[in-house]
Amino acid sequence: MPKPPPVVAIVDDEESVRRALERLLRSAGFAVQTFPTGAEFLRSLREHCPACVVLDLHMPDLSGLDVQILIARERFNVPIVVITGHDTPEARARVLERGAKAYLRKPVDDATLLDAIETALREPRQAT
Repeated sequence: MPKPPPVVAIVDDEESVRRALERLLRSAGFAVQTFPTGAEFLRSLREHCPACVVLDLHMPDLSGLDVQILIARERFNVPIVVITGHDTPEARARVLERGAKAYLRKPVDDATLLDAIETALREPRQAT
């Protein structure tokens, strides 16, 4: 029986971005879950932890950095690829310092995003 494709979660408050990323990732062979808020994504982790998460940095309520901190605090072992339309050196340093596997600026180049996800999936996961 073939191995199921890895599940990649997309967390972004912009519906058009979620749809575009979902189409891209499905066409690349991934299973995809989408979430419009960090809170919805965090609730889903109680049931299923994806193989990787593509996380928007700037969202209302819980920011991507907030979500990243809560993932670490709850010891969910999921690699994070951060995407942002508001790139700053400080934001880049903060998310990478906290263990994000990649930090990409919107609009995200398809090949760069797929490469970042593949790289994150190949890296050994830390024990929790």
